[in-house]
Amino acid sequence: MQSFYYPTDTILPNMTAPLSSKNEGYKRLVAWRGPDDPSTSDYSMGSDSSSVLQVFIWNGTRPYWRRAAWTGALVNVVYRSNTGTIIFQTIERRGAEFYVTYTVSDGSPSMRVMLHYTGMVKFMTWNSNSLSWDAFVEQPSAKCDRYDSCGPFGYCDGTGAIPTCTCLDGFESDGLNFSQGCQRKKELKCDGTDSFITLPGMKTPDKFLYIRNRSFDQCTTECSSNCSCTAYAYANVSSLDTIGDSSRCLVWMGELVDTRKPAGGITENLYLRISSSSGIWHSLPILMLLMLMQLD
Repeated sequence: MQSFYYPTDTILPNMTAPLSSKNEGYKRLVAWRGPDDPSTSDYSMGSDSSSVLQVFIWNGTRPYWRRAAWTGALVNVVYRSNTGTIIFQTIERRGAEFYVTYTVSDGSPSMRVMLHYTGMVKFMTWNSNSLSWDAFVEQPSAKCDRYDSCGPFGYCDGTGAIPTCTCLDGFESDGLNFSQGCQRKKELKCDGTDSFITLPGMKTPDKFLYIRNRSFDQCTTECSSNCSCTAYAYANVSSLDTIGDSSRCLVWMGELVDTRKPAGGITENLYLRISSSSGIWHSLPILMLLMLMQLD
């Protein structure tokens, strides 16, 4: 058994760490309690206990941060540093288990991924001038990037200069405190008139149902035919041997929590259910009416 199957707070390049296992003990990083105290703290990092599709940082038993659900890519360019270091993440399946390996580009300085005692995961490179580790990426990167900071149906918009909480399309805030989330502008009728809008470039919410062996159209039907389904997302994972299942259909029942629109990184389309009277589509028929009037 390789020693890094029982990691402490650090992953080094070329280490292969399991993403899922029946043995809970060896799949999490555990942070130090303090800068000079190597005893274990309440912060740990590992895969979701119910799915290998996403990775969490926990504070005790409470989620603190969540990485976007896996979209099926086997190799991702995860992060780039100002020193030219490129970090690659590779997903591999061995039997019933999934494993992740981090590698760096040729000529890169020493690198490590560390779960810091503050609860942040840091990607760090060695600075030979200062003889110290420099963090070039830290997650969570903003206050609203912490788990469920924007409440139900709210999301952390990271595309601006300052990441802020806002409401999903078709929703509005119930006040200035976004921890309470957002409410629908118009309630769903579930009479066949509700529709779905596409929200591109999103980090999909938590608490999804993973439905296997579905095409995109079948995934759409899974959600549209169920009045309780509020959103869905789809990815083709045919690049990975998944025992005959090349799809990743995610559906959400009820509230959407921990959604984000990052400036980059792993994103996908989120298909959100809205009432036909939400006002989002009103501009299209009005524009068409004006064009027809000009033709008369």
